[in-house]
Amino acid sequence: MCESNALCEAMAPEVFELDDDDFLQLKTEHTTDENIEDVKRAVAACPRAAITLVEE
Repeated sequence: MCESNALCEAMAPEVFELDDDDFLQLKTEHTTDENIEDVKRAVAACPRAAITLVEE
């Protein structure tokens, strides 16, 4: 579903990045108190709803 538009990477670069082939990669699967708000904004901004946040 990802269109590789990099909005998530722009909003939470400590968690998301596009690789050299423009595929989304997770730098970590865990959120922290420091990045959770950025991750939530990135999830909300994804135009294809290709990423989700699962709270445990």
